[in-house]
Amino acid sequence: MFKGSLPALVTPFRNGALDLDTLKKLIEWHIGEGSSGLVPVGTTGESPTLSHAEHETVVEEVVKAVAGRIPVIAGAGSNNTVESIRLARHAEKVGADALLLVTPYYNKPTQRGLIAHFTAVHDCCDLPIIIYNIPGRSVVDMTPETMGELAQLPRIVGVKDATGDLARVSDQRITCGKDFIQLSGEDATAHGFNAQGGVGCISVTANVAPRLSAQMQAACLEGNYAKALELQDRLMPLHKAIFTEPGLVGVKYAMSRLELCSDEVRLPLTELTDPTKELVDAGLRHAGLMN
Repeated sequence: MFKGSLPALVTPFRNGALDLDTLKKLIEWHIGEGSSGLVPVGTTGESPTLSHAEHETVVEEVVKAVAGRIPVIAGAGSNNTVESIRLARHAEKVGADALLLVTPYYNKPTQRGLIAHFTAVHDCCDLPIIIYNIPGRSVVDMTPETMGELAQLPRIVGVKDATGDLARVSDQRITCGKDFIQLSGEDATAHGFNAQGGVGCISVTANVAPRLSAQMQAACLEGNYAKALELQDRLMPLHKAIFTEPGLVGVKYAMSRLELCSDEVRLPLTELTDPTKELVDAGLRHAGLMN
């Protein structure tokens, strides 16, 4: 159910407020471009600076707009287990298909703490859970052994792996089983991730290049890695440019260049510097998305 290209959906703003009309237009565009699912209110959706009410509104509006056509994996992560439980229950109530739960950040739980946290959210509702392991942001790293223990729970079904360590895919196939869903959380290594046993990517770049990202992922799933590599070559300068500064800022700027949404972000993030804008523009041209 969860495979292919899954955009980590941006949250559009206009004059500081949610721009729900643009959000709905983006959803229709993504479905038309071939995205396999949508992941609202993750880090790329600026969840750290959304209020709880805004977070819940975005999930509910995305579920309504998608209307069952593709899966919606709702971000419900927090470093507060009680808050994660509340977000998980809300996502279930409004009809999301699954949850994305980041490893708790800042308070640095032990592996035992990670097991307790994910088990508590698992037990609070009936939605499948994708673990989001991103030690570069959360500081704590969930080991393959810990993930294997959690994978024994019936609704811990997969991982968004943003470690950048491609060997992890093989390690996690051993500890979690070959059917455990492994999704890349890093656009630049998504091709290699799939070759190791991954089945897709929760992608930032797919916000601006959904068709190319979907085609690349489809080629991998078909075992046509030569075709997938050609597509990755087209996307690679854009991947690199988008992540020169925080990725969501880069991708919102790229989207603004294609008149998809505003480049507006919330503090403490700020708009791209001019040199990075030039890199993103060059990446868009290399990918054939802009003249």
